[in-house]
Amino acid sequence: MKRIAVFCNNLNANGTVKIALSQAEVLQQAGHSVHLFIFHPGGDFLPPAGIALHQVFDEAQPLSLAASQQQLMRQVRAVEAEQGRFDLFLSNSTKCDRVVAGCDFAPCYYFCHCALQQELLAELRHGPFKFWRRWQEARALIGKRIITVSDGIAAELRASRWLKPESVQTIYNPFQLERIRQLAQAPVEGLPDGPFMIHVGRFTRQKRHDILFDALRRMPDAPPLVLLCNRPEKVRRLARRYGVESRILTPGFQHNPYAWIARAELMLLSSDYEGLPTVLIEALACGTPVVSTDCPFGPKEILTGPLAACLVPRRDPAALAATALACLRNPPDVAEPAILAAVAGEHIAAQYLALCA
Repeated sequence: MKRIAVFCNNLNANGTVKIALSQAEVLQQAGHSVHLFIFHPGGDFLPPAGIALHQVFDEAQPLSLAASQQQLMRQVRAVEAEQGRFDLFLSNSTKCDRVVAGCDFAPCYYFCHCALQQELLAELRHGPFKFWRRWQEARALIGKRIITVSDGIAAELRASRWLKPESVQTIYNPFQLERIRQLAQAPVEGLPDGPFMIHVGRFTRQKRHDILFDALRRMPDAPPLVLLCNRPEKVRRLARRYGVESRILTPGFQHNPYAWIARAELMLLSSDYEGLPTVLIEALACGTPVVSTDCPFGPKEILTGPLAACLVPRRDPAALAATALACLRNPPDVAEPAILAAVAGEHIAAQYLALCA
């Protein structure tokens, strides 16, 4: 049995946190002792049952970087004194990386879930302060062992002149496919009375809700669009600008999004960039067709073979609308997409465990 420490910033409803919790769960199910170190309290997600949970910091008492590193070291070493030394450390968040990088944990791997260069460019457009803050987080990866969640990100990082990583390898995110399918069949309240499409994602510039609503405006006869997002009031305000507010539904955060995804006619993804978009794989596991922008990175690794026809150029609402209408008229076969075998939880857990050597 291996002892594994997983670092996660908080339990807020976002894709990175969801992946960290999945990592912990699949490793636990493989028979190993997993300790989840949560940096800050609060959030919507519940940690997996039976996994040791450690709260590292008090949100009300912000610490300097050096003090944060010392506190994390003390807490990890205290756990090791009781349980034995950890065989593997996994840092899952840019918010964790700077702290973890100043500790002497080994072997330690840092996950890059995003298109890093795209994120830095996006922050630069928002101003020097936001860029500087994101750059400080990105610098923590210099010279480190990095795991990317798609081959596209791996290629980008290897080509980077400033990163100089010790190693870069791709391990797809783990998915518990049978559980997703079981939850997809659960009853759920608040569903629309008739057919609907769905979008799942935070309300951020990266997700390009403006492109999404422009596409919806171009298909007036399409079913309404359900949006599972974190800022429903801002989503509705933007939808109003495009004249589609009456055609969207914003039920808020859902502990079981799969029940909504499985009952949708189609999932739409309009992002400018991704890492390995979790929602696309979840939709395919639920048997729901998807139409996605062919953005860097991830969608083209998910939608392969005949499903590649469901990829559209990014920032092209006309193409998104046309392909969505075509899929609504003639849904593609999503019975056995190749990506599902590649992301099965037990398969990914074995790849994580190989890092202990």
